Amino acid sequence: MKIVLLEDVPGKGKTGEIKEVSKGYAKNFLLPRGLALVATPTVIKQVESRLEREKLEENIDREKLVELAQQIEGKEIRFKARMGAGERLFGSITAADVAEELSRAIGSVIDKKKIDIEKPFRQTGSYEIAVKLASDIKPKITVVIEEEEKAKEKGEETEKKVEKKKRKAKEKKEGKEEEKE
Repeated sequence: MKIVLLEDVPGKGKTGEIKEVSKGYAKNFLLPRGLALVATPTVIKQVESRLEREKLEENIDREKLVELAQQIEGKEIRFKARMGAGERLFGSITAADVAEELSRAIGSVIDKKKIDIEKPFRQTGSYEIAVKLASDIKPKITVVIEEEEKAKEKGEETEKKVEKKKRKAKEKKEGKEEEKE
């Protein structure tokens, strides 16, 4: 029986190929699972046109990925992180963090699954990682992790505390004035 494969079938063929298989294999396995259709002239034409359409879409997508890869290639992403004991970060910089920052930098959404790192970064330094856009398109970016400056943080914290105290004192003063009236 002649069939047209709608999906890749291991040991039989690839999508769109016309194959000769036994009647039982076609009727009991391929046809019920939607892996193939009986090869009639109309079905063959439909499958061929669908394959052409998919190839065109794939070429367009590939061109977009190549453009995106050129934008990403060589980018440097900087993170400021708090340090703990022993030159380690509080927390870590994960693929999701890198994807979010890269998306912000280039203005296009990058999925965290496309960022190729084995383990989250837990120390300061410079790391070169690949962004896997397609099987053969892997632009490299540099991730730089720096220590946050503690002096500024402490200064900002004390300023915030002073402002908060002033606000509370002002509110108390206003509250006492309202009680007098």
